[in-house]
Amino acid sequence: MEAAERLRRLRREAAEYYRGHRVPERVEEALNSLFPLRPGDLFGELANYLSKFSKAPVICKLVGRKVLDGVGQPTLEVEIHCTVKNYEKRICSAVMATHSQIPENALPETIEADEKERNDSVHTAVEWVNESLNTILRDLEPTDQCQADKMLGECFANKVDEKKEIEEQEEEGEEEEEEAGKVAPAPALCPPSSKPKRGRKGKKALVEVKPIPPAEPAEPVPCGSLAIGGASLAIAKAGAILSHVPLYLYTALLKHDQESPKEMTLPLPMVTLLNCEKNSRAKLKLVKEVMLIPPVELSLKQAIERVRDIQKEVTRLLESPDKMPPTLKGISHLGCLTTGYDSLEQLLLLMQTAFNNIGLELGTDMYLALNCAAHEIMDYEKEKYEILTGTFKSPDEMVAMYVEMINNFPFIIALIDPLRKEDREQWSSICCALGSKCYLIAEDAATQISRLKTDQNINIAMCSGVVLKYINQIKVSDLIELSGILDGQRHITILGSPDGESSDESLVDLAVGLGARFLKLGGLCRGERVAKYNRLLAIEEELAAKGALREAKLEFVDFAEESQPEQLPDVLPAPEQD
Repeated sequence: MEAAERLRRLRREAAEYYRGHRVPERVEEALNSLFPLRPGDLFGELANYLSKFSKAPVICKLVGRKVLDGVGQPTLEVEIHCTVKNYEKRICSAVMATHSQIPENALPETIEADEKERNDSVHTAVEWVNESLNTILRDLEPTDQCQADKMLGECFANKVDEKKEIEEQEEEGEEEEEEAGKVAPAPALCPPSSKPKRGRKGKKALVEVKPIPPAEPAEPVPCGSLAIGGASLAIAKAGAILSHVPLYLYTALLKHDQESPKEMTLPLPMVTLLNCEKNSRAKLKLVKEVMLIPPVELSLKQAIERVRDIQKEVTRLLESPDKMPPTLKGISHLGCLTTGYDSLEQLLLLMQTAFNNIGLELGTDMYLALNCAAHEIMDYEKEKYEILTGTFKSPDEMVAMYVEMINNFPFIIALIDPLRKEDREQWSSICCALGSKCYLIAEDAATQISRLKTDQNINIAMCSGVVLKYINQIKVSDLIELSGILDGQRHITILGSPDGESSDESLVDLAVGLGARFLKLGGLCRGERVAKYNRLLAIEEELAAKGALREAKLEFVDFAEESQPEQLPDVLPAPEQD
């Protein structure tokens, strides 16, 4: 009797439990809707139907680990595990690319210190992911990117504050030790003379030369900051997977408030062909990278094939017995050919010869972009740029040189970092002179963009566009916000690949989803970079199959006609004061 009563009680409880969750109603709906379809896999379709009523997946675990990037340097991988239908499931992982601000000609001790700092940063980032972030992000829905990035930002701010407090305490302790060890100085017998020095008679005063603005200090990169960017990217990838959409569409939905775009444009690739070593015996120091930009009429597949043909011919010329003075030195970490030149004319002659040999025309069948990396060639003692070994130019002279260069070689349609970010007056001059026929792009000048939310007085030189890089504590929401600001100011967005690239292909999806004009990935000779070009090809094919691929455009901004010099907008406008 007791057993029978217990069984009846269990049946009543089960019935109440299932009715409370509307299980009989849901099962009846499923059976009625599936019967007319008579699916081959009935139980599979039942599972699909009923899964619509399951709880949303939530993050249950983050795993951080140290891995190697494409050049063998340590970096961070963040793995996302979610609770999906009552089971823990690994969803995806993201590997962060690393960016070094150490120039090519850095001293060995500087390079060694940078490597130690990188190791420490990755070690700290792994700890952050496995401890702090694993705790604060648990039970969060990975599709809530805004909330995730907000929590990551708060965590990062707390970590920075904690570090400052520790450093201040250490400094106070050191000062107390110094005070305790100080010996009172003996009184001076004779006070130093206070007579002012007289200038020499008969000498004319020299004309005062306006000094160049000093170099702004590099933006400090807090140790462990990779954890923030890595976690944000991993969550975005997990959100896309769980939403059953590709990451590029997921990014576009985030940017446009969940409104799906009818058409999408692929960013034009800036394919690095040559890496010109600035610390080699060759004299030319003005150019760091030579990049190819395909015409918009070509599909990406056609453009890549054309770039490969050009690369083969340039390689043949550099390796031929009757080659010009430059010699091929191998493949750089950027995935391109490495060589050196004695003049810009020599470099451009090689390009023109290669194009002529394969029946192509520069300026019609392909365009050039030059990465000048001007911040690396400034001689601060002379206060001039060393464009060739022993040849120096002032910032104003640099502007005149670029104007002459673009007028003589109109197939060069983009200059990256033609000047330091500190030379704001010259940036304005070069934009007004060349903006209508050449993109003047800031890459090094954009390194402080990550401070947008913390630095309310951020001031970036005028330019056509900015290279954004997904590094350190940058979050997916930050990229979306920054690209929106650039769109609003009619500036183009370029997503760039850092020096230490990883095999993660997410940068391509982010560029497509954000609507970037260009994508700077490096060359076609290293696996971690070729993988991204392959991903871009796959996205092109997918969008074309859906009829959602829109042709890209090459549009320049005439700064001189658009507005008066004093009204020209900065890249990022000064925020309104409350």
